Amino acid sequence: MSPRVSPSGAPSVPDSGGPGDPGVDGAKGKSTRERILDIALELFTEQGFDKTSLREIADRLGFTKAAIYYHFASKEDILMSIHLRFHEFGREMLTQMGDGPATPEMWAGLLDRAIDMILEHRTLFLFHERNQAALENLHRERHDAEHEDLQAKFRQALSSENIDLEGRVRMAAAFGAVMASLAVAGDAFADVPSDKLGLVLRKVVADLLRV
Repeated sequence: MSPRVSPSGAPSVPDSGGPGDPGVDGAKGKSTRERILDIALELFTEQGFDKTSLREIADRLGFTKAAIYYHFASKEDILMSIHLRFHEFGREMLTQMGDGPATPEMWAGLLDRAIDMILEHRTLFLFHERNQAALENLHRERHDAEHEDLQAKFRQALSSENIDLEGRVRMAAAFGAVMASLAVAGDAFADVPSDKLGLVLRKVVADLLRV
C-alpha cells in the first residue's frame, strides 16, 4: 500500500506514539499531533517562531521531519493551530457569559474564572506576546470569523442598556486590566508566581468593578 501524502506533498509516516496506539503517547495519553503542538509552543516561546525550525521540533520529539508533515503542511500551520488554542479561551468565556443581560457581578465572576484559566496556561499567553509579528500574518477564514464572533459578543455585553455608562466603562477597564497584565505585558510579570499575580489581579478587578 502506498504511503499517505500530506497537503504539503511530503510522504506521510505512521505516528510514533505509545504501544498499542501509534497515534497516542502511552505515558500521557496525548495524540502525536498534540505533542507536536506542545513542543512547538515551548520552542516558539523560548526562541521565537522565526528562529525555530521544523527540524528542531522534530529532533525534540525524536521524529523525522516527515512525521511532522504527516500532521501539518508547514510551520505556519503549526503556528495557526497553537493560536487557535487561544481561541478556546474566548469560546469558554462566551459560553460562561450565556445569553442573559450583562452585570458587573457577572463580569466579576467571568474575569475571576478567566484569571484562573490564563494563569494555568501562561506559556500560551507569553507565546502570543513574543510572536506578535508572525501572528499578524495569520489571516484565514476560520481564524477571522472566530475573532469577529468573540469581539461582537464582548461589544454586545459592554453595550448593555441595563448598566449605566460608568458601570460599562468599569467592566471594559477590568477586562483590559486582566488582558494587559497577563497577555500584553506577560513578559513584564513572567517571574511573578502565579498565585501572587492572581491575588493582585483579583484585587484590581474588584476595585475597578466595585463589587
